[in-house]
Amino acid sequence: MTVILNGTPTDLPDGATVHELLELNELAARPCAVEVNRALVPKRSHEAHILCDGDAIEVVTLVGGG
Repeated sequence: MTVILNGTPTDLPDGATVHELLELNELAARPCAVEVNRALVPKRSHEAHILCDGDAIEVVTLVGGG
């Protein structure tokens, strides 16, 4: 299936979850906020939230620096 991740078409296996998406993009261990189709997905729901073809996903991570 293809989802739109931060504005970029991205291929994922059918039935992938938010957690799997974060793992595939090496973000699972980092603090981040995830929005699917403009709805916030709480961290506690990442493993259960199954993505669908065409979903629009925004992932925001914290960046430090000065």
